[in-house]
Amino acid sequence: MDNQLSETAHQPMIVKFSQPYNNGIQSHHLSRHTIGYVMRGTKYIYYGDVRYEVNRGEMFFLAKGHHYTEDVPEGEHPFEQLTCYYSQEMLGRMLSQLSLTYNLTIANDHSCVHCRQAVGHAIFPAWGTLRTFFASLNQYIRDECYDATAENIKMMELIYMIVTHPDCCIKSKVLANIDTARETFEQLIYQNIFSDISIEELASRSNRSMTSFKKEFRRHFFEPPHKWFIRQRLMHSRLLLVSTDKSISEVGCECSFPNTSHFIKLFKKQYGLTPAAYRNKHVAGRVG
Repeated sequence: MDNQLSETAHQPMIVKFSQPYNNGIQSHHLSRHTIGYVMRGTKYIYYGDVRYEVNRGEMFFLAKGHHYTEDVPEGEHPFEQLTCYYSQEMLGRMLSQLSLTYNLTIANDHSCVHCRQAVGHAIFPAWGTLRTFFASLNQYIRDECYDATAENIKMMELIYMIVTHPDCCIKSKVLANIDTARETFEQLIYQNIFSDISIEELASRSNRSMTSFKKEFRRHFFEPPHKWFIRQRLMHSRLLLVSTDKSISEVGCECSFPNTSHFIKLFKKQYGLTPAAYRNKHVAGRVG
């Protein structure tokens, strides 16, 4: 199910991706944070029934964890994007170096309705210097003269341009990841989306009381734990229904709903259709 965004910490920090066909909605689990730039075509980011659009010349940020995206080519031309991966530790080192080298005061004061609604992603038009940066980055990759040293320099340049730009959604999301406590808490949650684990056990693993855990969870994800986990699992089940031939019970089990009738009831409540009806509707729509 995973495509180009699914990567490991051992892969390059900067990757160019080209996709000549629309392969539909894809699921990804990111082990690092991502800053991407769409060079051609359109990218869609899905959260529940909401679809966010990233067009040519726009940047996007995706936090570590599960995401659902769709890459749409531009007519007969393939979809193309540049993707930069980084870890929280790497970002911390780069910010420290930039702060010392340029005597920067790096702050994150931005807040807007888009940032509050979009917990794990951000979309923002690339400004002039960033468009020039990505054009040069594309040339480096095209010339096949890229190495680890060049990657480090380019990543430092990218982060510098973002953190010295006036406050915006991309800057806010990048700097939010410097919060180590937040990183550790969210990593624990994302790692257990499909685990057979109770909220009580998660609270214990995060060294918090139930009251403290629920309060912290709402601060990060803006809704109660049980509701958030159900929604994440149903989102994944919806993807499996339209992109695989697995039975309804198999989809339910893979998404941590071993009781098929309970899975069907929850799915219908969320999407207004049974899983079978949802599959028939969307598969028929794709065929048509």
